[in-house]
Amino acid sequence: MSDTKGLTPLSIAVLTISDSRSLAEDVSGQLLQTSLEAAGHTCAERALVKDDKYQIREVVSRWINAPEINAILTTGGTGITGRDGTPEAIKPLLDKEIEGFGEMFRVLSYEQIKSSTLQSRALSGVANATYLFVLPGSSSACKTAWDTIISAQLDSRTKPCNLVMLMPRLNET
Repeated sequence: MSDTKGLTPLSIAVLTISDSRSLAEDVSGQLLQTSLEAAGHTCAERALVKDDKYQIREVVSRWINAPEINAILTTGGTGITGRDGTPEAIKPLLDKEIEGFGEMFRVLSYEQIKSSTLQSRALSGVANATYLFVLPGSSSACKTAWDTIISAQLDSRTKPCNLVMLMPRLNET
């Protein structure tokens, strides 16, 4: 576990979208859970659903509506083939999209997988004061996203700014 002195611990839910995996085989979801817990946060809930926009929306909507959940990480369904539909499921739920996340993720991913990154539709946004990060299903992509972007933005100690300082549920006086 990293040094968590001064950290505002968050409650983060993890959702895997997959037509072919079970929770026991969910390497990416497990990587995200392990990473967020190692950073000093709590995994509020972890689930797996098929790549079906209504199943995805049902779980994510419930989590968005839960005041104790500060952020949601999804993994899977962001490609451009077959049933990949996570962005279409999530976008209508967002109050605001954070375009810079997807842009930054693809730049960082380019260093590893070159032009193949153009097939990633990773995105982020906020809904009902809950931050959402929609990540590809590969564990390498999840590691890149967590290690290089998300972990710092969900760390209250990151300066000059972070997403935690914008969370009204945590900053109400």
